[in-house]
Amino acid sequence: MFESVAKKYDVMNDMMSLGIHHLWKDLLLWKMHPLPGTQLLDIAGGTEISKEYQNEEYSLGGSHVMVCNINKEMLKVEKLKALAQGYRAGLTWVLGDAEELPFDDDKFDIYTIAFGIRNVTHIDQAFQEAHRVLKPGGWFLCLEFSQVNNPLISRLYDLYSFQVITVLGEVIAGDWKFYQYLVESI
Repeated sequence: MFESVAKKYDVMNDMMSLGIHHLWKDLLLWKMHPLPGTQLLDIAGGTEISKEYQNEEYSLGGSHVMVCNINKEMLKVEKLKALAQGYRAGLTWVLGDAEELPFDDDKFDIYTIAFGIRNVTHIDQAFQEAHRVLKPGGWFLCLEFSQVNNPLISRLYDLYSFQVITVLGEVIAGDWKFYQYLVESI
């Protein structure tokens, strides 16, 4: 499903969130503050490398990020963008399923998944795999949308999600069905 929108994914994320998703991801990276030697696994890696990595203070500097996605097209787009931005070291792309990770036990210091856990069919299985590949004391970090409890804000959010996001998906990415799925998956 993601193959049809991979090339427009970043533009749509910017449009849907008014760019706020960058702040959330950068804050997550700032809080995690990976040190040299950190082994980080990013599951369902999208097509964006955090702006924080472009800042020398937070550069990859000896840490290693393994980006794992079940979708070959998303990985391809991300890798091309990373190379175009000058990233040659510290990043590896692996085709793999969050429910059956192709990694050894106790391999990673940090496991991240940003806005992707809702796309996993068997979330409990993905959690078991995360636990398996994390070193003892490792961190599991997840960014995800949730339901809004305030009825007024919930109504406005639903209107925006189902009326605006799906239309943007059609206009920008040429695929309203994908963005209908994305909204419903929240």
